Amino acid sequence: MLDPSQIHLKFGEHLHSSWVSEDCEGIASPSGLDGLFERLVSHKEVNLLPQQAISLKGPTLTDYDQEPTTVEEQEHLINALLGHQRNLAKTISNLSRFSKVLQKRLIILQRVYQAVSCKHHVRKICSEDSPLNTSVTGKSEDEKSNLGLGMPQGNDALLELGVKTGINILFSLLRQNWVLAKQTGQFSFCNDIIQTALSVVENFPPLSLSNETKLTPLGVDSLNQINVFLQQAASPHSEADLTGQRLAAELMIALAAQRGSLRYVLGWIEMSMKISVTVSKSKTKDKDAGKIHWQSFLKIITDMINPMGGSSGLTSTMLRDISPDDNGLVSLYYAAVILLEELYFLASDYASNCCSGPDENCNNSTSHSNANLSGSCGEVYVWGSNCTHQLAEGGQEKITTPKYSAVFTDCQQVEAGQFCTFLIYSDGTVGACGKGSYGRLGLGDSNNCSVPKKPLFDKKYVKKISSSKGSDGHSLALTTTGEVYSWGDGDYGKLGHGTHSTQKIPKLVKGPLVGKVVKCVSAGYRHSAAVTEDGELYTWGDGEFGRLGHDYTSSKNFPTKVQSIESVGLVACGGSHTLAVSQDGKTIWSFGGGENGKLGHGDTNRQLKPKVIEALNGLYIRKVACGSQSSLTVTSSGQLYAWGCGAILGCGSAEYTALRPRLVEDLQSKRMVDIACGDSHVIALTHESEVYAWGNNAMGQCGQGHAQSPITRPKRVIGLDGVSVHQVSAGTSHSVAWTALPTDRPVIAWPRPFCVDLQEATFATIRTFLETFCCGFDEETPPAPFHSHRYSRNGLLK
Repeated sequence: MLDPSQIHLKFGEHLHSSWVSEDCEGIASPSGLDGLFERLVSHKEVNLLPQQAISLKGPTLTDYDQEPTTVEEQEHLINALLGHQRNLAKTISNLSRFSKVLQKRLIILQRVYQAVSCKHHVRKICSEDSPLNTSVTGKSEDEKSNLGLGMPQGNDALLELGVKTGINILFSLLRQNWVLAKQTGQFSFCNDIIQTALSVVENFPPLSLSNETKLTPLGVDSLNQINVFLQQAASPHSEADLTGQRLAAELMIALAAQRGSLRYVLGWIEMSMKISVTVSKSKTKDKDAGKIHWQSFLKIITDMINPMGGSSGLTSTMLRDISPDDNGLVSLYYAAVILLEELYFLASDYASNCCSGPDENCNNSTSHSNANLSGSCGEVYVWGSNCTHQLAEGGQEKITTPKYSAVFTDCQQVEAGQFCTFLIYSDGTVGACGKGSYGRLGLGDSNNCSVPKKPLFDKKYVKKISSSKGSDGHSLALTTTGEVYSWGDGDYGKLGHGTHSTQKIPKLVKGPLVGKVVKCVSAGYRHSAAVTEDGELYTWGDGEFGRLGHDYTSSKNFPTKVQSIESVGLVACGGSHTLAVSQDGKTIWSFGGGENGKLGHGDTNRQLKPKVIEALNGLYIRKVACGSQSSLTVTSSGQLYAWGCGAILGCGSAEYTALRPRLVEDLQSKRMVDIACGDSHVIALTHESEVYAWGNNAMGQCGQGHAQSPITRPKRVIGLDGVSVHQVSAGTSHSVAWTALPTDRPVIAWPRPFCVDLQEATFATIRTFLETFCCGFDEETPPAPFHSHRYSRNGLLK
């Protein structure tokens, strides 16, 4: 059978008629089958993609260990071996003639059934769910755009034509009816239509229209058309009567509240101010002109504010000055001023919560004190393998759901390593527990430790620890003064002390790092890396495959500068490869072993020196992580990309290979702030403190309540609802999440309803508003329509 990653199906609507009457019996004969399949290929309804590399590399086994492995470690290795054997067997099976013939027959049958379904049963095909525009394994956004899927075609084009035309006709009829009703005194049905629409919108759940990624472009355009019409209808110069003007203003603010965007709310406020100015200048005798129903307005903005963390009631100081008239109406001016103040309070609450943590840039700054380590330290949750007491939970049974740790307390940082765990306490000291072979715990011996003990540091404040996830464990510690310590297994010179000796207590890494201030460290399987505040990248350890980036494969026992790149900000080491990110986040390099495409260059070639991953050009990189056969990165917009092979890609297949970075589509609607990669599983954290996991789950390290493996798509870790998780870490077969604020991650102003709306239209609206209603602060009289400096300054300065 053809590899699913080699096939892309794109059935053309204009060819349905030629397949409806096709005789399915033709697939029974070899000649008929080949003819039908060639027909699909010639019409480009089936695209055969280049064959991807077949991975024959087995799981990474630990080197010789004097201590016998535990039962769970043996089970972990056996499961990994069986998984690779299964993948190899499936690959060989797919190469057989029987499998290839079978898949051709299935594709032809799918084509015929698709044509019959579209012709006789379905009038509108959803492009996202249909095989029409979907490959077996899914396509990246770039590939979709290259196929022209963003443009309306066929039925979609007709639908867009009908909707846009229909909306314009409706608006014309409403305007005409208002005019005729005024001239003839007849009944106007326009106000009833708007009132019905208002009632429907008010019954929507809060923020029902806030996620525009879930709306079609046609839906967004339609909402914008409605918004323009309502703004025109609410004007005193419109064809609408006073009731129609009031209802239009109410429906406009109701829609703005549902859309959750600051620019739409500001647009309504600007409109209300202008209407108030017009009404005051016109000296109309109608007392209901330029007004809105007070109770309806209060309900709309209360429902708008409360879901965003506002108080149970409105907090504007101007509420006491409002007195509705006998008809329950108030001026649009007062409504606009109150809404401005409520937006100010909402934004203030968000700013105080968002900016309460550290704000240093993880790409280009280093802390030289222990001040940041004294922040709030909260709860720690652990799950996964506990075979060597790495979770410090008494017994050695695996834990398949997050469990609050009563032992891991007062922790600022946690690092999950290879069957061990390291803690950084709020005072900068370190604790370690779990497997102790080769002195990996830094306690001076090779004994396992069931509860955290403090390694023998020489009174140094530690702010970051990186521990390897494979081979024989070694670790790096970064102090607040920029020094690097290492300990554990010393094979390949990966400790950086000039020898291959085991180091059972933390030892300062000297050599070229003497006098340098290091800001980032990473421990790979058989190599290590460090980045200085000057943007220099140093690597040492095993040089096989070019993982050190020195343009050769020799090993290095001391830190050695990578000469070919500069201005480096971040580094991450994997099984046999390395990722580096520039200080400005605009460039990401990879080098080392290229098997399974884990370097992201579109091939499986090794790279002896850093090479830019061109597929990520134009993106700002905030975090990178490496596994044994994969790589991941988080962008400044919160999107997660993965490449390499296996379930760790999160695309729904354990055998898929991505030679270039591909978007993890299941998390596309989320804003990711952190990722952690173990040997073959991933823990990801969203801005909303949601934790997701996928990949190898043989030890329950994905937190799904079971040990069925693998998890091929991101799944929300159960048991953490309501927990304000701010950091995560992934070890070889266990995971950790905790609530302490990070000291090395910048505070990001993510788009937030009514608070943060980083759109050009938002700033344009603010500028127009200030130019119109702010004449200066030295003027004796406030700008119209403000009645006093108190209102104008409260509204404009805030």
